[in-house]
Amino acid sequence: MGHGAPLVEFLGLTFNLSNVLMITVASLIVFIIAVVCTRNLSMKPTGMQNFFEWIMDFVRNIIRSSMDWKEGGHFHVLGITLIMYIFVSNTLGLPFAITYDGVLWWKSPTADPVVTLTLAATVMGLAHYYGVKQRGMKQYLKAFVTPFSFMLPIKLVEEFSNTLTLGLRLYGNIFAGEVLLTLLAGGLATGVGGTIAAIIPTVAWLGFSTFMGAIQAYIFTLLSMVYLSHKVSHDH
Repeated sequence: MGHGAPLVEFLGLTFNLSNVLMITVASLIVFIIAVVCTRNLSMKPTGMQNFFEWIMDFVRNIIRSSMDWKEGGHFHVLGITLIMYIFVSNTLGLPFAITYDGVLWWKSPTADPVVTLTLAATVMGLAHYYGVKQRGMKQYLKAFVTPFSFMLPIKLVEEFSNTLTLGLRLYGNIFAGEVLLTLLAGGLATGVGGTIAAIIPTVAWLGFSTFMGAIQAYIFTLLSMVYLSHKVSHDH
């Protein structure tokens, strides 16, 4: 994981082309899955439609555990998108990593803190937007000084820390998994003995990392719904 990143500058901004590539690939995969699952809808779902409806029900239950469905139903599509996109992103770099001329091109996009923190900031931005939209500016601002006005600095720090922990939790788990897979895979290139010794733990860790990728997608989606509920629910 000590490879360089393909960086280019455009209009004074620096872009990581590996992130751009992998974000695009993950988005296309999610889009294709959604199209395939909903291409031939029927009253009695089978195959891919049944799988997609299971995801819809799973996310619906996540939302209902965080807030009333009347308030949270607006975020159903957002939750489905998050859990599918993050799971796909978490697993893209597990089978292999592609490097060219010392530059890492193929990896899990969520193994980069810029990507995960951007996702977290987007979620928190949406939470504030819908907080104002559904509760009104007065009630939204009032929540920052409830029950006491001196709580304002604490709640502002909390907003920042929530964004930071939401993004870094996802990044840390996925990055650590890929680092260990790289170390284990390195044993495959050290001769017959190293290959035999490394292949079993590599396969085992690959399966575990896939499981952790699913768990992290679930946790990110769950926490996103919780943060949204804190802004839009009148009970908070």
